[in-house]
Amino acid sequence: MIAAFLGMRLYSVLGQKAEHEEEMIASRLEQAEQARKAAEVAVQPAADAPRTDRVLDHFPVAIERGLREISAADRRFELLSFMEGAKGAYEFVLEAFWRGDREELRELCDDDVYASFAAAIDDREAAGQTLDNRLIRIEDSTIHSAMLDGNMARIAVRFVADIASVTRDRNGQVIAGSLDDAIESRDVWTFKRDVRSADPNWLLDETDAG
Repeated sequence: MIAAFLGMRLYSVLGQKAEHEEEMIASRLEQAEQARKAAEVAVQPAADAPRTDRVLDHFPVAIERGLREISAADRRFELLSFMEGAKGAYEFVLEAFWRGDREELRELCDDDVYASFAAAIDDREAAGQTLDNRLIRIEDSTIHSAMLDGNMARIAVRFVADIASVTRDRNGQVIAGSLDDAIESRDVWTFKRDVRSADPNWLLDETDAG
């Protein structure tokens, strides 16, 4: 009986000590894991920050403010992606206009810009002329202005591009320009988008010489 009692006491003491040590070890492991995660966050503080916020420092104050307002209103907005899309739109719109593709222009432009392009195409077709133009390269594209007007975001981009321009008559004869001599073109195109819309696409809202 004495041996059994001593055995039970020894098991009780050792068992409690073992459980306590296991709890302490688990606690230390948990603290170590928390410390490791905290260290990772400290080393890479920008990993979870919006990409747009990390590329705005070099902009003038007015442009930075406009871009931040757009980014705050539309959390899907990414400046780098927008700029790639703007360059693509610049190329698509020009080529659609040169071809006289009204359907594609309708998809890429708002009503006013589309009307201007369509009227120019009508005049060209009435004169029996066609354009044989080439976009050689886009030399530069920079943000010219940015603003959020209510729910409408507007960003203007200045494009500097080399374009070879040729105009042909109804017989296919060159009456102006040359494909061998590219001319530098400077344009400021403004794109707009309703930030409440589920459609991620921007429309060409305005074109100006830049």
